[in-house]
Amino acid sequence: MRINQLPRLQRREFLRRASALGLAGSAAPWALSLASMGEAAAATAPGDYKALVCVFLYGGNDYANTVVPYDAASYQAYASLRASLATPREQLLPLALLPDGRQMALAPQMGRLQSLFNAGQLGVQLNVGTLVQPTTLAQYKAQSVPLPPKLFSHNDQQSYWQSSAAEGAPSGWGGRIGDRFLSSNGQSVFTCVNVSGNAVFMAGQQVVQYQVAPSGAVPINFVGKPLYGSQACSDVLRGLITATDRTHWMERELNRVVTRSIGAQGQVASALSGLPALGTAFDASNGLATQLQMVAKMIGVRAALGASRQVFFVSLGGFDLHSGLAAAHPALLSNLSEALASFHAATVELGVSNQVTAFTASDFGRTLSSNGDGSDHGWGSHHFVLGGAVKGGRYWGQAPVVVSNGPDDVGQGRLLPTTSVDQLAATLAAWMGVPASELPAVLPHVGNFTLQNLGYFG
Repeated sequence: MRINQLPRLQRREFLRRASALGLAGSAAPWALSLASMGEAAAATAPGDYKALVCVFLYGGNDYANTVVPYDAASYQAYASLRASLATPREQLLPLALLPDGRQMALAPQMGRLQSLFNAGQLGVQLNVGTLVQPTTLAQYKAQSVPLPPKLFSHNDQQSYWQSSAAEGAPSGWGGRIGDRFLSSNGQSVFTCVNVSGNAVFMAGQQVVQYQVAPSGAVPINFVGKPLYGSQACSDVLRGLITATDRTHWMERELNRVVTRSIGAQGQVASALSGLPALGTAFDASNGLATQLQMVAKMIGVRAALGASRQVFFVSLGGFDLHSGLAAAHPALLSNLSEALASFHAATVELGVSNQVTAFTASDFGRTLSSNGDGSDHGWGSHHFVLGGAVKGGRYWGQAPVVVSNGPDDVGQGRLLPTTSVDQLAATLAAWMGVPASELPAVLPHVGNFTLQNLGYFG
């Protein structure tokens, strides 16, 4: 069967996937929904805006040196298991007491996040990770309940965190949240915006992520400037890639995608050019900070882009520290802390801090036990939730017992999660406005968990 004889539904799916893949070799946001820019949907009131920002830490962040046991007994247990990796207690930044009287602290490099925690703008989700259903240690050991596929594998656990499915998943829960708000955005192409390349988290069943660079919208090569020094050549190229009078349906649809891409790039560039410079300082040498600066700018021009609900994705890599953890991890945590704090300050400057929530995520946590110079792949981890609407200055979930082969440990300090990603995601989705009846379409396993609102918001 020739491709232009495929059944209509298969053709539509092919086109959706093709638009998501983009064209290799062109530094351009090709990944656009085929139905994304032509409609002028009924946007909600200008003040009814919310944005969710996923900050993904690729490689598996070491939870134990990020949010550190601080009370004397817990710290001693932590230090004895971590050997040369343990951060000296006197350098740690203490946080509030846990309900059971224990105490946690932040790494020394995270002073700005400590300030946000103390100000009630940031909270800590304890021991969260990928689960299919609530799982006890006995059930895990007996393999009597379904578990996420290929635990401790980077690719699969990145995918499961972002999509609730193994590697190869066609959509993620960030994109599926975006699907619910396509009709409330004036131009749906700007519903899910990725400043970090491409991630399954941002792909929806309808929405396709729009990609920008930290410097702004990325033009299609040689459309906005002369090709080989010739404007005439550039005009011919533009005509070839935007003509709609093609005889083959694939050519026609491809050219429609390109036309929309050119239009979106022009609209973003124009909107950003009219945005006054932000007074908030972002460290230009910090890649995560420059990504979040662009998110802040995109939020700043939300009205010009017709956006009422948006999901953003940024990332920081380098966390797979099987060796050199003591040397490399502090700099990563410093970049994370500085970037998040600057971003929150920018949302305050823009007057939208109560309408923007950022959260961290990662492949998995790591082992509490040291391998000598680093830590190995784990499971559960601790993460941050930040924003003006966040009821911060507190912890959510259960703090793990700091002991080798304890009740929360599946081996070497790999935490068995006591909170699922589905619960975290359901809490954020509900804040965005996703009705409870639609949560199963966003999070296929959420019905396995009784508690679906973790209380991040007042």
